[in-house]
Amino acid sequence: MSSSILIKLLLLLSLALLSTASYDFSTSFNRYEFGYFTWPGSYCDTTGSCCYPTTGKPPSDFGIHGLWPNNNDGSYPCDCDPGNPLNPSLISELILQLQSEWPSLTCPSSDDTSFWEHEWDKHGTCSESVLNEHAYFSAALTLKSQSNLLQYLAAKQLYQVYLCVDHSGSVFIDCPVAPSASSCPSSILFPSF
Repeated sequence: MSSSILIKLLLLLSLALLSTASYDFSTSFNRYEFGYFTWPGSYCDTTGSCCYPTTGKPPSDFGIHGLWPNNNDGSYPCDCDPGNPLNPSLISELILQLQSEWPSLTCPSSDDTSFWEHEWDKHGTCSESVLNEHAYFSAALTLKSQSNLLQYLAAKQLYQVYLCVDHSGSVFIDCPVAPSASSCPSSILFPSF
């Protein structure tokens, strides 16, 4: 990963504040915001509790939160195709990797499927013109392996990071709209996990 991409990593302490106001779903999106990577220790610390998936404790690494289609003005489509719910059989060979790289820490414990279902329903269905269900989850896993955040970040506290990806869901790009970072402190702590 080039240093220019690293510089563009935006450190967030909470979820990005993006408007979900009315959106013309017939309009295509311009890019993806990848990741919203979540540090599990920070998730558990800020929510006051967390539950490991039924498959066990995830690795002490950033977990994928999502791959979200976005527009260059900061708006984003969501819930684009309620008639196309997640079909786990289409991603069956990705399940073990998804359990490791895209775990849910919400309580009660689950097998992560409800988290992936939520992300597919809300965001993935809006990328169907470019990425089908399998390609959507596969792209997120590939992008996570390419980003390797722990290699680039010192031991500081971090809740989420997001990166922008082109319309094809395969190439990191400069983010045209950045969330407000005015509330970010100068030092960061990684709670243990």
